[in-house]
Amino acid sequence: MKELANFVGQHKEIVYLLLRRYLALQRPFLLRSDLVDEFDLFCKENDEGALLQDSPLATIIQAAQEAAVDPEWIYLSVRPRIANWEYYRIHTEVMQIETVPVSQFLEFKERLVLGPTQPQSWPLKIDMGPFNREFPRLRETRSIGRGMDFLNRHLSNQLFNELETGGQYLLSFLSVHHCRGQPLMLNDRIQDVQGLRCALRLAMDFLGGFQEAAEWDAVGHKLQEFGFERGWGRTAARIQDSFSLLMDILEAPEPGNLEHFLARIPMIFNIVILSPHGYFGQGNILGLPDTGGQVVYILDQVRALEKEMHRQLKEQGLDVAPQILVVTRLIPEAQGTRCDQRLESIVGTENAAILRVPFRNAGGEVLPYWLSRFEVWPYLERYAMDAEREMLAELEGSPDLIIGNYSDGSLVATLLSQRLRVTQCNIAHALEKAKYLYSDLYWRENDAQYHFACQFTGDLIAMNSADFIVTSTYQEIAGNKNSVGQYESYSAYTLPGLYQVIHGIDVFDPKFNIVSPGADGEVYFPYTDTKRRLSGLRQEIEALIWGDERPDARGKLQDHTKPLLFTIARLDRIKNITGLVEWYGRCERLRKLANLVVVGGYIDKSQSADSEEQVQIARMHQLIEEYKLDSQVRWLGVMLQKNLAGELYRFIADSRGAFVQPALFEAFGLTVIEAMSSGLPTFATCYGGPLEIIQEGVSGFHIDPNHGEKAADRIADFFEHCQTEAGYWDKFSQGALRRIKNHYTWELYAERMMTLSRIYGFWKYVTNLERAERRRYLEMFYNLQFRPLAQQIEH
Repeated sequence: MKELANFVGQHKEIVYLLLRRYLALQRPFLLRSDLVDEFDLFCKENDEGALLQDSPLATIIQAAQEAAVDPEWIYLSVRPRIANWEYYRIHTEVMQIETVPVSQFLEFKERLVLGPTQPQSWPLKIDMGPFNREFPRLRETRSIGRGMDFLNRHLSNQLFNELETGGQYLLSFLSVHHCRGQPLMLNDRIQDVQGLRCALRLAMDFLGGFQEAAEWDAVGHKLQEFGFERGWGRTAARIQDSFSLLMDILEAPEPGNLEHFLARIPMIFNIVILSPHGYFGQGNILGLPDTGGQVVYILDQVRALEKEMHRQLKEQGLDVAPQILVVTRLIPEAQGTRCDQRLESIVGTENAAILRVPFRNAGGEVLPYWLSRFEVWPYLERYAMDAEREMLAELEGSPDLIIGNYSDGSLVATLLSQRLRVTQCNIAHALEKAKYLYSDLYWRENDAQYHFACQFTGDLIAMNSADFIVTSTYQEIAGNKNSVGQYESYSAYTLPGLYQVIHGIDVFDPKFNIVSPGADGEVYFPYTDTKRRLSGLRQEIEALIWGDERPDARGKLQDHTKPLLFTIARLDRIKNITGLVEWYGRCERLRKLANLVVVGGYIDKSQSADSEEQVQIARMHQLIEEYKLDSQVRWLGVMLQKNLAGELYRFIADSRGAFVQPALFEAFGLTVIEAMSSGLPTFATCYGGPLEIIQEGVSGFHIDPNHGEKAADRIADFFEHCQTEAGYWDKFSQGALRRIKNHYTWELYAERMMTLSRIYGFWKYVTNLERAERRRYLEMFYNLQFRPLAQQIEH
């Protein structure tokens, strides 16, 4: 800071001219791109620009994420490192520069939005910081998202500092595990740690006389006499291994051993997965608003989790059928879907189902029609109570884990987990705050349509209530060097006139864990796997791609020899499909090299109930006409069944084509995973999850959606290389397949999720992870802030 102040003091004139340039933009808020672009132009246009380029001020400008500007002061939020923030202000006349606290920065932003006449005294300030002061916290940015590993190391050392005390905690934990009234790990013959040690030694000696494959029926009677029950393993070898791990922990605790041991304990039999909003089903729903990626994710997640639960329960020696309920909304006006059915078995599972519970208004009447995800908030509290009653009846007891999806599901998970005292996991999928520019500052202007104040309040409560949070990528939590993570954006912000968040969520909290999903391996597999290919769909796909125009399609591709550039997504602004069509239309070179196939939305905007989608549909027609694309673009407004979608990816690969995902921001990128699983070279946005999924130049390419011409040129370069360099296309196809196999499969996902559930469940039991003071604070925030905001929305 001293070096910066000295530089500004010594070069006031040139700094003054730079600040005047920012003021000339006549905007109260400037983004990082505004600050950096104007700084670079200023340096090029002024003789003394070189003086600035290597200065302390240049370092600040490069690290700044935002500026708040009035004629007297320029405030800067500076991010010198990932998830580390500093705040500065510079006086535009006297060139005085100083650091300021985050609260002062937020207050200045409020004044710019509300104006000087608005009262500023005693604004409501939310600060979660004091509740986390004594809680273990990660320090290194590279450790963000590895919360379980850190927590296990830290608390293992703390808990077992006194071996007998730690052993007593572990003994108590093992003693509480029951299933349907039957003890699973220990019976009442073991009363203390010394007794446990003695029983373990006797059991190990006893098991040494049996073959490794001997099962519980052969050894169980004697083990029960020692104090052990059948949850230790199906075979003598497995039981011995589990006993050995426990003996090592009691002798000399080591975090790795504790993790392996806890991963073996039968703790998870029933899981509830919450997705209250929108349409959720297995047929005819993926083309409707607020569905799509999340529905596919959850259904694949359920199948993977159930499979893993069956595998683990078998190894644990238990003949128990696990149950999974996806709890969503029942919608009487189901528009030809099964969303009006209370219970629906999930295809591909043995004992998993969709349980639908209706929304009810204040009078108790069932809400018959669909609601946007932005309008569900006033119904969630009553929904949680109704869902609790229904799911307890279906499961015949409490779940062992509750997973909340998206903002609404995470809030309902919070309400249920607090009532039932069940471990809570949140999965955001996407946080709206990061998707809509200045959505917090101008919440009032957007409130009628989006109700951001209610949503962001619910987000903050759910984030701080969760026992653990699962994200698909590091980007989702903490972004990268130049961009802010979705969760990081909730660390400090203001809703002018409502409240300021001084300390919202801490991305260094060990509750964050990265667990990346995969694609359904039965559906999305390499195009080279000819034995599994669905040849019976070939004719249907050819009609989709090469056929004549029809009500659900526009465009007829003329040149069948060109490779196909493919994209699939819902039609909304963030997905940027119209942006891709415009890039393609403007790039003559790309148009000569490849045809473009788009699957998304409706062709007729009157079929859509979503205003944002209607705008994008109109834009698509406009672009096709403006650039005369009807012979080079095939736009399909169809809803593809999974098997058809999987074979379509492989059909694109047969043409030596490529997949492109052009979103302005993508939290994860499930279609990227699907395309790469099929062996398609892939181009995807550099903002969000795809930045981690794709290894640049190895398994695909990153593109910047804000620079469409460069993106189109890069895709064109790829197709040109494919024409001139043998094996170039295959190189990226094989790179994509290797990347998916090593990092993005549902098998890896399910195993990790089950381990997380056990580890956090254990630490929640033996320590004060619930932190009662924080819970009371959040309850107050819910009652005094969220509830009134939600009540204002009700139809």
